[in-house]
Amino acid sequence: MFKVNDYVVYGSNGVCKVQDIEKISLRREEHEYYILSPVYNSKMTIKIPVNNKKLSLRKLMTKDEVMDLIEGISRNETVEVEDARKKIQEYKSIIKSGNAEEIIKVINSIKLEENEKASLGKKLNKTDEDIMVVAKKQLYEEFAIVLKINVDEVGDYIKNNI
Repeated sequence: MFKVNDYVVYGSNGVCKVQDIEKISLRREEHEYYILSPVYNSKMTIKIPVNNKKLSLRKLMTKDEVMDLIEGISRNETVEVEDARKKIQEYKSIIKSGNAEEIIKVINSIKLEENEKASLGKKLNKTDEDIMVVAKKQLYEEFAIVLKINVDEVGDYIKNNI
């Protein structure tokens, strides 16, 4: 169980701070809820049940875990799905899971496709561009909090530490 002021990653909402844990009565039963505030979206508050086993809620990575992931980026592992429609669904599912290692594979996959298309004088399609933006945003926000740097500095930090 998380505590008030803990930082967590909540699926595609990214890094959130546990602002409170409160009891809410529903159908004559009391349930505990985490009250989360996304770190990079101060206008949003999220309430989620504490004992919902299906939640994609996890603690932040440690600095060592982030550094291991950054080191692993150069392995260029990708998501292997041939069917374009299924690939997009898989990318979205991975992003929703909040699994940083898998998100890196999504980013690598899209970068590979972007490079292949660029060599043919073509551009990446809009859906892949949008997924890339969301994937990087989610990953970079967590890295920024863990590394105690600005989100805008994460890309350069990664390049300098691969």
